[in-house]
Amino acid sequence: MNKGEIAKNYFTQGYNCAQAVAMAYAPEMNMEPEVVARMVSSFGGGMGRMREVCGAVSGMFFVLGVLKGYNDPNDNEGKMLHYAKVQELAAEFKKENGSIICRDLLSGKILKPSESSSVDNSPVPSERTEEYYKKRPCAQLVEIAANILCENI
Repeated sequence: MNKGEIAKNYFTQGYNCAQAVAMAYAPEMNMEPEVVARMVSSFGGGMGRMREVCGAVSGMFFVLGVLKGYNDPNDNEGKMLHYAKVQELAAEFKKENGSIICRDLLSGKILKPSESSSVDNSPVPSERTEEYYKKRPCAQLVEIAANILCENI
């Protein structure tokens, strides 16, 4: 299986979007999948179901930081190069999906923050049923994000 398929598999097991993408890269990060799942658990649902930055995108950025991030606060060139790569990944995801914002991806259109009340942002997780998977693009989004990351690291 490729990274996208692995991520999609994690998502369909019940992990959130960020967990699914990040866990697909656990071996490359030399981390246990369970540790990765805990570390990125807050990013699901667009940051705790607030429907902000898509969890799949946050998962991509997490993996990028672990594998290619900078650690010297005075390394301005390293920061610049890293942020440029983050922006490149975001642009590629947005080009393919129209947005990096969870509420937009779930609604199928670009929403203003004032319109976000039309998207369920309750902290209560949705039950993972067959109907859930039919009406949400998330499984495909985690697959796309994991594959974009694979092509860029």
